[in-house]
Amino acid sequence: MKNIILILTFLLSLKISAQELPASNPLELDTKIGRGLNFNFNDGNYFFKIGGMVQPYVGIQKDSTSDSKYFMNAKRTYFNLSGKASKEKLAFLIQTDFSLSSPLLDAWVSYTPINNLKFTVGQVQTFANNKEMTIMENQLQFIDRSLVSEQFSATGREFGLFIESKFNLGKIGIFPQIAVTSGDGRNSFGTSSIDYDFGGLKYVGRLNVFPFGYFSEGNNTQIADIKAEQKPKLALGISGNYNVGATNSKGEGHGNFLLYDIAGKNKLPDYRKLFYDIHFKYKGFSLLTEYVIATGKVTEGTFIDPTGIDAIKTTEISQLLSLGNGLNIQTGYIYKKKYGIDCRYSMVTPEFSDNANSIIQKRNEWTLGFTKYVDENNLKYGASFSQIDNGTSKTTVGSFMVQVAF
Repeated sequence: MKNIILILTFLLSLKISAQELPASNPLELDTKIGRGLNFNFNDGNYFFKIGGMVQPYVGIQKDSTSDSKYFMNAKRTYFNLSGKASKEKLAFLIQTDFSLSSPLLDAWVSYTPINNLKFTVGQVQTFANNKEMTIMENQLQFIDRSLVSEQFSATGREFGLFIESKFNLGKIGIFPQIAVTSGDGRNSFGTSSIDYDFGGLKYVGRLNVFPFGYFSEGNNTQIADIKAEQKPKLALGISGNYNVGATNSKGEGHGNFLLYDIAGKNKLPDYRKLFYDIHFKYKGFSLLTEYVIATGKVTEGTFIDPTGIDAIKTTEISQLLSLGNGLNIQTGYIYKKKYGIDCRYSMVTPEFSDNANSIIQKRNEWTLGFTKYVDENNLKYGASFSQIDNGTSKTTVGSFMVQVAF
């Protein structure tokens, strides 16, 4: 299935590039730094872009129980192809991260039959999680994602069908989104035909409400207020997903664990997550608050072993799924000379505090960040300092990163 998506997107790119161009409408080529290599055909009716991003990174980590650890690498190395055909109302994106062993991140095709209604099929950075997880990695406020994002999500990519709309009720902006995905994260169908899905589908919904109107163009796809909203703007969001038969701790993979019924057949737990978020921006100031609740559902007669002898105990589900709640609050301000200072507090709490083996353990994190925006997110550099407290020890992390988009 993954190969089919790649073929479809490649054929679409060929269709765009192979259009017969009238002599009066020559090819327009845009090569501005940070904007990618852009091709416009036929008065902009057809568009194709080659782009990417690299993040050279150095860091140090020190905790109270071990020696310091040093890091120097390319945190992310993105390469992407995107395009659209305005008359056909189609668009596509293929994006890879070559710093990963499995580099494919995004591969989708979208169709917009009418204004403010879009259908997307493929592997997408989904809206199923907290607000920060809907933001692309090149537009994050800090070098790393928050503790909440890391504990309850992986990459945030899902394969499935995504539908979204956008309309107004007076001055209020309404942005609903729904999806049905495989429930197995990115590359969800594995590497071969025998690597099949053990569980069911994931059902996703998100609603964003903008009481004072939408953010400025492009300002909803990033957390910091780089565009410096001239009027107060607020986004209220709620998102939830229900994963039928999960076999991955974060609901973004499959086959990492199995449970059984008395006959030895697979009997998998359902996994549910609910997110609330508030996002405010005004004249360079930004505030994002997020809260997550994650629960699991396992029925009576579920066993850890296929022989049907060892029944799973109530709290043991937290050793398989990331269960509990989390809070993330991050704020920042970008000065007129494009220097940004940011602060973040995150905490996570397990559902069963008496289970020492739960995946989610009680911990909190403070982060202070500094960023210099040379050309918005196209060229920037920054540093961050974090302290993570898990109750028995503290870990301090310092890092510096440069981001260059091309």
